[in-house]
Amino acid sequence: MAQPGDDYINHFNRRHFLSKTSLGIGAAALGSLLGCGNKQKDDFLSSIAGLTEKKNFTAKAKRVIYLFQSGGPSQLELFDYKPLLREKHGMDLPAEIRMGQRLTGMTAYQKTKPIAAPIYDFKQRGKSGAWVSDLLPYTAKIADDLCFIKTMNTEAINHDPAITFFQTGSQQPGRPSIGSWLSYGMGSVNQNLPGFVVLLSRGAQRPQPIYSRLWGNGFLASLHQGVQFRSGKDAVLYLQNPDGITRASRRNVLDQLAKLNEIRMDEVGDPEIESRISQYEMSYRMQTSVPDVMDFSDEPDEVFELYGQDARKPGTYAANCLLARRLAERDVRFTQLYHLGWDQHSDLPREIESQCRDTDKASAALVTDLKRRGLLDDTLVVWGGEFGRTNYSQGKLTDTNYGRDHHPRCFTIWMAGAGVKPGITYGKTDEYGYNIEENGVHVHDFQATLLHLMGIDHERLTFKHQGRRFRLTDVHGHVVKDILS
Repeated sequence: MAQPGDDYINHFNRRHFLSKTSLGIGAAALGSLLGCGNKQKDDFLSSIAGLTEKKNFTAKAKRVIYLFQSGGPSQLELFDYKPLLREKHGMDLPAEIRMGQRLTGMTAYQKTKPIAAPIYDFKQRGKSGAWVSDLLPYTAKIADDLCFIKTMNTEAINHDPAITFFQTGSQQPGRPSIGSWLSYGMGSVNQNLPGFVVLLSRGAQRPQPIYSRLWGNGFLASLHQGVQFRSGKDAVLYLQNPDGITRASRRNVLDQLAKLNEIRMDEVGDPEIESRISQYEMSYRMQTSVPDVMDFSDEPDEVFELYGQDARKPGTYAANCLLARRLAERDVRFTQLYHLGWDQHSDLPREIESQCRDTDKASAALVTDLKRRGLLDDTLVVWGGEFGRTNYSQGKLTDTNYGRDHHPRCFTIWMAGAGVKPGITYGKTDEYGYNIEENGVHVHDFQATLLHLMGIDHERLTFKHQGRRFRLTDVHGHVVKDILS
């Protein structure tokens, strides 16, 4: 008959031995919980939270802020200027351009695919001459700090698998997210805050849902999952002590619980137990560190003028961008912002204007703020969604109103900061903005490049699970070396 702990028999002998030594895993974790000042034990505890000392080469970036625009922003309204669309407005998209490519069920059976010209003007911005729409006046001002990738492409054509693909490297749920992989690979440099923080905001439009599994740890230890910071009274759920529980009594409970977990770990060697010990200790420390980072009262008025007055309203995109900068100052490894509401199948002109008002100023302010504080040199900022939008209208087309369907074939993201060439445009789409002509960048290429900038070879960051080795980029991905500084 199977006995408790049989699943961990391979861990037991080794861990049982180590637990009897002065630097056993259990002793290290328990020592930290008891407030032990032994640096050797603290260092050992840090080592089990990541592979920090095993980076493959010198990192250009110490941290990442990922501004994920959920829903699929239209590259044709924002960054990919195509004058031909105005000449062809209302005409059916030529079959030789579409080449029988897969469409969503929303337009696959639409009899015609009328080309829709954007109603907004574009201009070349800064010394780099990057094309940026008038919808983004603040982003236009920092064009020389940005690297525009015009030829991002993905395999997924619907929101859920497309977002999951970007965040985990697989269209199927259950894999670790980018932030979890980085936490596993690099650990945390701040013992008082999580290494992976998630922030959510939404526009006024009908947003696609976002699921917590997008920042999940998958098959990695649970200490690597993202921690969502909320805008309400309690930024992290269940963090504060209930009424009647003092900090001293909470400390005592954790100390006694650690002893019980230590006993159980001795018995079965389950690695998840050490994760639990670390998480309890992190939660205790976060009781003071989270309120501190969430308190904007020490920010001068000029900061709110930079980000916009919405930054004073918790939970807005602007407030989350400012919070991301504060987290970067405290060396949080990976901060993931999700802003919902970019799914414009109809009424695109009105809805995209609203989204840009919510996000343009704060996105540019974040880059500007990081740069003036010297943080952009080692912080990578990414802006983009899960796919782009079609050059033809979904449904009825007029000169002032139209919508666009999902388009995974080519779309635009931008990157800025550590290790990325500023003021360049990479990749070229055809004159219809429908296909890639030069330098395509696949999702796995993007992921490989992000890990490279953090000092990690994407082919070597692996985890063995169910008999095979997994990695963020699966068996694909190439570093886009042409964009690296």
